[in-house]
Formats: sequence, C-alpha cells, structure tokens
Amino acid sequence: MKSWYLVYCKPRGETRAQQNLALQQIETYLPTLPQQITKAGKTSVKRLPLFPCYLFIYFDPLEFSVSKIHSTRGVSRIIGCREEMTAIDDAIVHSIKMREAKVLNALQLPSDDLLSGNDEPKLSVGDKVKFVEGPFKELEGIFEEQSGDKRCHILFEIMGQQKRVSVSRASIKGVEKGD
Repeated sequence: MKSWYLVYCKPRGETRAQQNLALQQIETYLPTLPQQITKAGKTSVKRLPLFPCYLFIYFDPLEFSVSKIHSTRGVSRIIGCREEMTAIDDAIVHSIKMREAKVLNALQLPSDDLLSGNDEPKLSVGDKVKFVEGPFKELEGIFEEQSGDKRCHILFEIMGQQKRVSVSRASIKGVEKGD
C-alpha cells in the first residue's frame, strides 16, 4: 500500500533527488520555507528546505524496488528502512503542507512585516520557546543560538529525532517557566 516515507539525501542534494525520483514516477514532497536573503545590497526571498537533507516520498515498497530508490542520484537512504519500512502518517505530511501554504500566503505581506523588530525579550541558550507563526506554529522547541539580527536557531523533536531549524526571531516567543 502506498505511504509516505522519509528519505535522507546527500548534502544539498534534495532537489537533485527530487528530480531523479520524479523521472521514476515517484511522488515527492520537499517542504520549503521562504527566507529573506540580502546579497550585494539586493534583498530577495529564496525558498530553502525546511528540513535540510530530507525529502518525503510517496510509494508502495511492494510495487517499487527500494534498492532503486537507494541507488537514485541525490538519495543517501530511506529513514527507518531495516527489516520493516517505517511509514509516516499521512496526517503529518498533510499538516506540514498546510502550514507551508499558510507561510507562503503570509509572504504577500511587505518583507519588513515578515521579519519584524528586535523588541523581543532576550533568550538564552536552552530556553524553552514556542512557535507563534509559520509551519511549526504552536510547537515548542529549545533556543540554541541567535543567527544575525533577525534569525535564530531552534532545536525541536520531530519524528523521534532532534532537528535544528533556522527561523525568524519574530516567529517564536519564550515560554514562561510555569507554562
């Protein structure tokens, strides 16, 4: 039966893996997050992978050879592919797609509204935070470090693994100790 599975790709190989899997008629999904980038004085918004080096694929391992996927350019391995394949619940992938769509719709706002102000209270390494907007809205994580003026790195657990994401500082807030 067709299900979603998670593929670990070679570094910066998500797009290559996605293209090569598409050539084999494998449905893929690469969640992306818009990120404002300033280069040579010009600001642009670029869509970067939400989970670097990871790609969702939708296929039936009984109908399509798993070894073909492992040998696809850009693919390193299927996560949870040992004796029994570990499928990802459709609701999780659907939820990520819906949250990504909300973020992309919010992109219609002026760019200053997306990465607003530095009037937030200072966070320290290890502080609990909660996402207030974006694809992770309502999820909690741990503040790892500030990255520039308007971004920061957050650690959170998804699918049983701890992941690090770079997000707008405005998209998180500190969680009170009593919350």
